[in-house]
Amino acid sequence: MTDSTITDPARGGPARGDPAGNDLSPAARLGRVVLDGDTPANLSPFIEADREQAVADLAAANHFAPLIGTKALGPYALHLSIQDGRLIFDIRDASDKPLIAIGLALGPFRRLVKDYQLLVDSHIKAVDEGREARIQAIDMGRRGLHNEGAALMTQRLAGKIDIDFDTARRLFTLVCVLHQRVAAR
Repeated sequence: MTDSTITDPARGGPARGDPAGNDLSPAARLGRVVLDGDTPANLSPFIEADREQAVADLAAANHFAPLIGTKALGPYALHLSIQDGRLIFDIRDASDKPLIAIGLALGPFRRLVKDYQLLVDSHIKAVDEGREARIQAIDMGRRGLHNEGAALMTQRLAGKIDIDFDTARRLFTLVCVLHQRVAAR
């Protein structure tokens, strides 16, 4: 299990706004994200770096508001896991008391997750070979893949959890990391 507390180091506490200066309500945000499950030692450093970056970006700004099952205000703790072929969003309050769990079928994400892994493998190979132009092309492809994943994440969570596009991109990254952890076991 990886616990990633999202904080704003400049303020010494939970991040409250986005880089553009927009005021994001602390009631509609994540304060902590936990990837449930064992962490295999054989994950690539690139995948772990993606996880760290997604968490840092969520700390800078996120919008996350459950629309069903709870009237509790955030910030929320989100436990992400894969159980029985389903992506589980276990939403909890700040003290880690369970509020609601929302499950999504993984099927719609499988192609994108597989493509993500192919891009990671290609990136590692390009870095090893020192092919700068190839690395840049792979990074452009990765951005496009994350945008597609964010659109799918937003669509699949519609009516269940209100998230913005950037939060959806970061959550998609964490789903890919989580899937790699499950596959590595």
